[in-house]
Amino acid sequence: MTSHYSDRHAQVPSDTCFIFITGGVVSSLGKGIAASSIGRLLVSRGLSVGLQKFDPYINVDPGTMSPYQHGEVFVTEDGAETDLDLGHYERFTDANTSRASNVTAGGVYDTVIRRERRGDYLGGTVQVVPHITDEIKQRIALIAESSDVDFVITEIGGTVGDIESLPFLEAIRQFPVDVGRRRCLFIHLTLVPYIGHAGELKTKPTQHSVNELRRIGIAPDMLLCRSESSLSPEIRKKIALFASLPVEAIVSARDVENIYKVPLVFRDQGVDDFILEHFGLTADPSELSSWEEPIERAARATRVVRIALVGKYVQLEDAYLSVSEALRHAASLQDSKLEIDWIDSELVEGASGDIAVSDSLAGADGILIPGGFGGRGIEGKIAAARIAREGRIPYLGICLGMHVAVAEFARNVAGMDGANSTEMDMETPYPVIDLLPEQKEVADLGGTMRLGADPIKLHEGARAREIYGEAVVYERHRHRYEVNNLLRKRLEAAGLRVSGTSPDDRLVEVIELDDHPFFVASQFHPEFKSRPERPAPLFADFIAASLERAARRDERAGAPAALIESERPPAVVAGGGDDLGGAVGGEPDVVAHDARAAGDRPTGRGAEQS
Repeated sequence: MTSHYSDRHAQVPSDTCFIFITGGVVSSLGKGIAASSIGRLLVSRGLSVGLQKFDPYINVDPGTMSPYQHGEVFVTEDGAETDLDLGHYERFTDANTSRASNVTAGGVYDTVIRRERRGDYLGGTVQVVPHITDEIKQRIALIAESSDVDFVITEIGGTVGDIESLPFLEAIRQFPVDVGRRRCLFIHLTLVPYIGHAGELKTKPTQHSVNELRRIGIAPDMLLCRSESSLSPEIRKKIALFASLPVEAIVSARDVENIYKVPLVFRDQGVDDFILEHFGLTADPSELSSWEEPIERAARATRVVRIALVGKYVQLEDAYLSVSEALRHAASLQDSKLEIDWIDSELVEGASGDIAVSDSLAGADGILIPGGFGGRGIEGKIAAARIAREGRIPYLGICLGMHVAVAEFARNVAGMDGANSTEMDMETPYPVIDLLPEQKEVADLGGTMRLGADPIKLHEGARAREIYGEAVVYERHRHRYEVNNLLRKRLEAAGLRVSGTSPDDRLVEVIELDDHPFFVASQFHPEFKSRPERPAPLFADFIAASLERAARRDERAGAPAALIESERPPAVVAGGGDDLGGAVGGEPDVVAHDARAAGDRPTGRGAEQS
C-alpha cells in the first residue's frame, strides 16, 4: 500500500498568533468560558480576536441534535447551526462568529470523503494523517485568512485521552511546524479537585493530564487549574514543578458566582500579560470598565424580577442558554436580580394541569416562551400564553413562542376554534401557522431551515419600532414555519397587530397586542445578539415591563387578601395535551434523556431542536 502524502501546509497571515485550548481530567470544565475570557482580555487591550471551536463528534453540525445531548444550538449571522460555546465567544468578545468558527469531525470527514470521490487525491490512499489533519489545519488557517485578526483562539472539544479528539490534537501538534513555535501558545485546562475527607486539594489528576498531553506531543505553555477556591502559592509551585513551567504559567481558575467575572480573575493573575510576553508583543493596558459595570450593578441590586420560562427542555438549562443570558444582561443593567422559574410546559397542559404551576405562572412578573420544535407540551405553552394575555402579564415569545401566541389569540379572541400550527396538527381547521412554501418539498433536516440574519421592517407606531428605534433591523432566524397569510387579515381584524414583517411584507416577523402592558413575540431569535454591555432591545423592554409589574406586586404585598385575589388572572385549562407531532405528520420530538429512551435515534423534522 502506497500512501499519498500531501504537500499542503497551513498558509496563514505572517502576523497572526495562535492560541490552542485543550481540556483534561473531566469534561465540562469550561473551556469555552476560558477561551472567551482570554479573548475578552485581548480585545480589552485593543487587539482583534477570532475564536473557533472544534467538536470531535461525527455529526456534521449540532442542528439535528437533541438539546438534552448538546444544549442549545447557537445560530451565527451567516446561518450556521453551531455549538453553544460560540454564544459565549460572541457575548464575551462582542465579535460575530461565522460558519468557519465551528468545525466538527463529521464536517471534516465529509469534506475529505467528497474530495476523494471527486478524484482529487489522484488515486492515493486517503488517511487520517495527513489528509484529515491537513483539512483540520486548513480550517484553523481559514479563520486567520478570512477575518484578518491578531489572534486566533481555537478550543479543542472533548478531553485529552479521548479517541475522538486525537486527529484534532495531532493537527495542532503539527501546526507549529507549519507556522513556527513562537507563533503558537498551548493552554491546558485541568481540574484540581478538593478531597473532603483528606481536607486538601489534589494535583495528581493535573499531573497525569499534562503527561497525557505530552505523550501526544504537545507541551502546554500555560495551565488553567479549575478548583472550588483559589490555589495556594504552594500548590501552584508544585504543579509548576511537575509541568516544567514557571509559576506565573499556573493560573488559579477558581469558581465564581458570575461567569462574566472570569476575565477579571484572569486579569488579576496576569494571563494577558503572560500571553503577550510569550508572543513578544506589546499592547495598551486593558480597559474593562464597561465590562465591570453590569457585574457591579447586578451585585448591588436589591430589586428582584421573576420570569417564568415555559419550555419542554427545562431539565437542562443549557437548552435555553442564550435566552437566560439575555435575560440576565437586561436585568443587570436595570439594577435587578433575575430569578428564572423553569416551568415544564407539559405540567401546564390538559385537564390535569398542575394547579401549583398555573399559580406560579399567574404570579410571575413576566412570562417567556422560547423557541422549540415538535408537539410535546405545545398545549401547555398555549395555555401559558393565554394566562399572560388575560392576566396582563408581560409576555415575550420567541419563534415557537410567537406561534403559540398567534394560535392562542386565534382560538380565544378571533373565534377560530382549534387553530394551530400544521407542525403540530396537520388537520387543524385553522392553520394559522404553516410551512414556508419553499420548505414543503424539503426532505433533509440539517441546515435546510431559514437560517441566519435577515432584514426586518418595523412598522410605524408599533411598540417594536419604538423599542428598536429603527425602521429596519437585522436579526437571526431558525425556523420552517410562518404565520399563514391566508388567515392574517382575519387575525389583524380581531386585534392582533403585525408590527414587523420582511421588507416585502410577505413574512410576519413581530406581533404584539396594543391593550396590554407588554405582549410582543418575534419570529426571529433576538437572544443571539444580546451582550452583557448591550442587552437585546426586546429583552430590555420585557424586563422593564416585568419590573413595573414586580413593583406593583410589592406595593400590594400589604394589601388585604380579598383585593389581591380579585386581581388574580382567571384559571386556564388547556385542551388536547397529546403529542400530535408523529401522529399526524408534524415534527415528532427528539427523545429526552429521562422521560424518553435516550438511546433512540431522532426521526422526522422534530430532530431539529432550538
